[in-house]
Amino acid sequence: MKINSTVILTLILLILMLGAGSVSAFLGFNLGSLALKGVSTPDGRPTTKFASAKTNNSQQPGVTLLKEEEILKIVKSRIDGKAKAAKSEKLDDDEDINNKKKPQEKPQEVVEEKPQPGFPVNAESEGVSFAVQSARYSGGDLLLKVKMQNKGKDSVRFLYSFLDVTDDKGRTLSASTEGLPAELPANGPTFSGTVIIPTALLDDVNKVSLSLTDYPAQKLKLDVSDIPVAR
Repeated sequence: MKINSTVILTLILLILMLGAGSVSAFLGFNLGSLALKGVSTPDGRPTTKFASAKTNNSQQPGVTLLKEEEILKIVKSRIDGKAKAAKSEKLDDDEDINNKKKPQEKPQEVVEEKPQPGFPVNAESEGVSFAVQSARYSGGDLLLKVKMQNKGKDSVRFLYSFLDVTDDKGRTLSASTEGLPAELPANGPTFSGTVIIPTALLDDVNKVSLSLTDYPAQKLKLDVSDIPVAR
């Protein structure tokens, strides 16, 4: 029987296609194996994660886990500090608007009080002085009484949300202010106010430091260090 040439050509093409497909599959499998070499399936078992975490913590000295009560204290103090800071900034904005509508009133005279041991703690930069007169605890807050004065030739503005407060261990504390002016006029009088720090994080703190710069120029920096706050 004579075989049709078309059938022979079709069979040859099918054999070539099968051979090419087999070679492609083999090469793809090898490339995939090389790409996934060293990759393992992640272990999603909770017990394994806890065991590995415990092992890592035991291998890292100096790492301590906070208790739930301490975490709640930290969160509450930061929330209270942010709320008080927002309230203080709003009051400062309202004062600026009122000052534009009416002439600036003469500030009340500051009543001098007997200084506490270790006070006042002073700082001065570019003719601007910043002094912490006293520290006392009231309710759940530490109140630092502050005096500010500008003896320079130019007025200076402040944004007290940029006030940095740190303790003697280098930790950052949340704080808010009351009564401090948004602007110190040139050769102006002494202004007084209060820096409020929540006491939730001050159980083992003996000293705190304050750092403040003017806004927006940031030409001066007032650093008041080692303010005694031990109870």
